[in-house]
Amino acid sequence: MTSFPIAMDVKPEVTAFFDEATNTISYIVKDPGSNACAIVDSVMDIDYAAGRITYDHADAMIAHVKAQGLALQWIIETHVHADHLSAAPYIQARLGGKIGIGDKIIVVQDVFGKVFNEGTEFQRDGSQFDALFKDGDSYQIGGLTAVAIYTPGHTPACMVHVMGNAVFVGDTLFMPDGGSARADFPGGDAGALYDSIQKVLSLPDEMRLFMCHDYGPNGRDIQWETTVGEEKAHNIHVGAGKTKEEFVRFRTERDAQLGMPRLIIPSLQVNMRAGEIPTDKDGRAMLKVPVNGL
Repeated sequence: MTSFPIAMDVKPEVTAFFDEATNTISYIVKDPGSNACAIVDSVMDIDYAAGRITYDHADAMIAHVKAQGLALQWIIETHVHADHLSAAPYIQARLGGKIGIGDKIIVVQDVFGKVFNEGTEFQRDGSQFDALFKDGDSYQIGGLTAVAIYTPGHTPACMVHVMGNAVFVGDTLFMPDGGSARADFPGGDAGALYDSIQKVLSLPDEMRLFMCHDYGPNGRDIQWETTVGEEKAHNIHVGAGKTKEEFVRFRTERDAQLGMPRLIIPSLQVNMRAGEIPTDKDGRAMLKVPVNGL
């Protein structure tokens, strides 16, 4: 059960932005009682083959915030994504707000700081972010109270964010016909992921759940919103009373068949730096490719 107050009567206004290149859904979440808002899981565009960064997705979100007269207070990262790059600092430079992530980011920074052979100048203390959330920490988006819930498994630093009757699940869950995310990245754990999913499913059945990714399984249209009740009844990996043992066995076998995400190399380097692109000794933006390192 949850250990924090549930405010089902508080209904934030949620606007979704789908990035077709990475199947990522980013969100602008508006406090229903003011013009304050947060952005969840932004995307920076990359043409990896060309080494070219652009900002079309982020610019669309920025334009919406400005057009609606909103005041951006938070830029939330549910975890260090391995499949897209964060646009957090680009957005912050234009709209303000604080960049927040779970405090276990330091674990991810330590692991991948070694993988990418980062020097001592790369800080592994999470200081690139403005706020590091512990399990159960709350923060304000105007009059809207948001709560960060620790949900490890997909990565060791994942958090779900509860904002009124809306929950932003990151990669902890997919739509019911999509199931769940992989748990085989360094620090991932299928058993921990099952336990984290149960935390989410302990919320009220009517709670709205917003996905970070959707891949349109079986050719259906892209979707990103469901409810706790729908997940409990129909999720193909954890719904209808599936046991932890069944989930761990399936997830382990399935993950062994999956290839690495197309953008994992640039994503990890950028996202563990809160969206900043690393530079070489001459200050030029530069990404590394560790050979046989992942």
